[in-house]
Amino acid sequence: MKNILFLCTGNSCRSVLAEAYLNAASQNWRGFSAGSSPTGAVHQQAVATLAAHDIDASYVRSKSWDEFATPQAPTMDVIITVCDNAAGEACPIWPGHPTTYHWPFPDPAKFIGSEAEQKQHFEAVFAMIKTRLDDFLAVQDTPEE
Repeated sequence: MKNILFLCTGNSCRSVLAEAYLNAASQNWRGFSAGSSPTGAVHQQAVATLAAHDIDASYVRSKSWDEFATPQAPTMDVIITVCDNAAGEACPIWPGHPTTYHWPFPDPAKFIGSEAEQKQHFEAVFAMIKTRLDDFLAVQDTPEE
């Protein structure tokens, strides 16, 4: 089992969507998420989006990436930042030697619109995350010859 830590600023939407989807989609990878400045709560529309796809989100919570910098924390094989504008957001740089990627996604928590438009926006961002992770898993989970 390999570990991926999805990092973002607030750890309320994108990183949580990625964590929960990865944990539902893969038997070889375990996902975690954290934020540099966590909001302290997972956005309810993120939970609703995961529920609409029959993905368990009962365990997700908004937390600081500092939790993963302790000696007791799981060792990360991959760190993926998911902020859409690295220059405009405080995405942390992870110490150590895991493989790192930056996959920018728009922040659905910042979307302004009606409830239906917000739901649609969360679905669109989730679809982007799902596609990127499906592509990653297709390459990573391919047996070596």
